[in-house]
Amino acid sequence: MPPSSGRSRGARTGRRFRKRGPKLATVDETSAGGLVLDAKTDRVALIGRLDRRGRLLWSLPKGHIEPGETPEQTAVREVAEETGIDGEVVQPLGTIDYWFIADGAKRIHKTVHHFLLVAHSYELSDEDLEVTEVAWVAFDDLEARLAYADERRLVRKARQLLSEHPLSPGPVERDEVGRG
Repeated sequence: MPPSSGRSRGARTGRRFRKRGPKLATVDETSAGGLVLDAKTDRVALIGRLDRRGRLLWSLPKGHIEPGETPEQTAVREVAEETGIDGEVVQPLGTIDYWFIADGAKRIHKTVHHFLLVAHSYELSDEDLEVTEVAWVAFDDLEARLAYADERRLVRKARQLLSEHPLSPGPVERDEVGRG
């Protein structure tokens, strides 16, 4: 007698007989953004967007890389567009990679390059139509506020980097920041 698989002969796995819909097109998208820090007050600018259920989800500012832009240039531009803050890239924080379905018609593979930026202006603006709210949040409160685990991981990395190489509240000297 052959060994039993633990299922009766009539049992079917949901996977084998699952009805499949039309095959979705796969699209690769690349974005950049980051954690923009007010080194004087130890606050970070966050954006809030409404999800499909109407919940406000807080995240780091980010957006699509335009033709001819580097990820660093995109991070600076997107931070300015989504928060109103003029920032400068200090160093890379890491890359987040995820999948989602858009418009029920395509699978999006999204790669987002994140950077640590220092703020050179401090007045927030929520003029970007994609952004519902913008707020300065204390660095220590970020992990509780951010909606996405991958971004919380980047905050922990930024905290470690800043403990090793603190930013001065004055102008950033490019040669001194991010060395290590």
